[in-house]
This record gives sequence, C-alpha cells and structure tokens, in this order.
Amino acid sequence: MTPSREIHLASRPHGWPTPENFRTVETELPDPGPDEVLVRNTFMSVDPYMRGRMNDVKSYVPPFALDAPLDGGAVGEVVASGSTDVRVGDTVLHQAGWRTHALLPARAVRRVDVSQVPASAYLGALGMPGMTAYVGLTRVAELKEGDTVFVSGAAGAVGSAVGQMARLLGASKVIGSAGSPEKCAWLTDELGFDVALDYKAAPIGRQLREHGPVDVYFDNVGGDHLEAAIFAMADFGRIAACGAIADYNADAPVPGPRNLMMMVSKRLTMRGFIVTDHGDATSEFYRRAGAWVADGSLTWRETVVDGLDHAVDAFLGLHRGDNTGKMLVRL
Repeated sequence: MTPSREIHLASRPHGWPTPENFRTVETELPDPGPDEVLVRNTFMSVDPYMRGRMNDVKSYVPPFALDAPLDGGAVGEVVASGSTDVRVGDTVLHQAGWRTHALLPARAVRRVDVSQVPASAYLGALGMPGMTAYVGLTRVAELKEGDTVFVSGAAGAVGSAVGQMARLLGASKVIGSAGSPEKCAWLTDELGFDVALDYKAAPIGRQLREHGPVDVYFDNVGGDHLEAAIFAMADFGRIAACGAIADYNADAPVPGPRNLMMMVSKRLTMRGFIVTDHGDATSEFYRRAGAWVADGSLTWRETVVDGLDHAVDAFLGLHRGDNTGKMLVRL
C-alpha cells in the first residue's frame, strides 16, 4: 500500500471559495493491477474552469462530487506499473490532480517527452492552455493574416499563448490586457505584444478605444472587457468566447454588456467554445506548437506554489490574478 494525500471538496462555495470548502484527506493506494499504473505526481494544475465545477449545476463537464477528491491536469512519474506499455520511470500526463499519488488505468495516462522541455510545460504551453489558445484563434475566431487581435487576461497561461500564436499566425497587431505594470511589461518586452493595457490603471474601454479597430477578440474575462471589446470591434469582427473569470465568483447574476446592439450594427460574430470539443486538432497543435517551442518562438512563464497543503491557496490566488503565466502546484 502507498500512502497518499488528496484534496476533497467539503462543501460548495457561494461566491468566493474559502479554505473551509476544502478538506485534506489521507488515504492508501493498493499496488497496480493488470493494465494499471501508480503515479507520483510532481506538478498539478489549477485552472479557472475548476470554479464552475464546484457548483452543482449542469454544464459541459460534470460538477465535482462532495467528499471526493478534486481532479484536474497533472504530470508525474510512474513508480509502479502493471502495464506493458507504460513503464516505471515514465513521465505521464493525466487528469488525477489534487493528490500526491494516483492509481490509474494505463489508458488514462499519456507518456510525454521531457528530454527537451520540462514536464510542467505539458500543463501550460504544450497542454490544455496552449491548445485552447490555438483552437480559439484558428477554428473559432478564424484568424486571418493582417488582423488586429485583442486578448484579455493576456498574462495568464491561455492569454500569453494567444498573443504569441496570433503573431506567429500572421496578426498585424496584438493587444493584451493585464493587471499590473510588471505583467504589461512582460507582454511587450518579452512576448512581443504591440500594446499592453493595465486594466487596473484606467477603465479598459477608454484605453482600448485608442488602439482599435479590433478584428479578433479572444475573451478570457467577460464583464467590462467584453463590453469594451464590442465598442472597439471592426465591422464583421469575430469574438472567441473562452471564459469569463470576472464573473466566476459572483454571488448573484451579473448584468451582460450594455452595448449588445452593436453586435447587429457591426455584424459581429461571437462564438463560445470548449477545447475538448476539438480533439481532432490535437496532432496539428502539437506539431505546430512543438516547432514553435523548439525554435524559441513560443515561450512561457510559470508561477509555482509548493506543496499540496498550499493547493487551495494557489487556486484562490489564480482568481485574484496573483499569477504571471501558468499557475502550478509542485508536489
């Protein structure tokens, strides 16, 4: 038996989650049976979408169960194996995060190559956030060469990939919003954004007005950012609606943008998307993103919090904007 520790959802949050909504549980895992593997997790991901799964509502993914471990992306080392395909010592990607160890069917893990990039990259630029950026730009917003692109939450894992990929895919101008001068400097000085707007310094609508018109808006924030983008959009602009983190912890319904009539007058297209609906793009994404990483065109930053005991702190910090790049927990 292998001792393990895992984070359970103890109660459903109303508004902002608190530490009391979570519980750390000690357990023991048996040795793997045939076609099973035991993984010692080394990094786990905390992501904005997890907040929605804490609510008991129907959505595109089932809610987290009470008094059961949370889950999410993680990478780790196989420490015992009953599989002929996945061996001890392999580094694997899977969805059993929020715990120190995981006993999984071998088919539920994917071996990853860590000879050129660290394992944590498969939770960020080469993982779900990177593919979200790629799918949103290419399949949802249908980015065209010469487009002006605006992305909100640009200093996060998805947003920072969106800005870089937009440039690589032919955008003529890339605008991002972020929540501090330091984050804005990272976007322009290191990632190649043309403009970075500190939304805490002045209303985002007033700042964005100077840099439009915008052909593609990649929305990670919703709220005032979506309203500002609609004002700034060019005729026939396209909006890829990825998330609305500004509203995730609201304890009452949030009013929508006040300028939706501009969707009609500007003939805009707005389309929501879920990255898991685009599994057929996986090989294309890994081929292109892998090449960009290899030649240095696609870079990333990580904000790392140490220890399972601080996983909830990392999750709450993500929603406060404490991270630059991908927020990870090192286990």
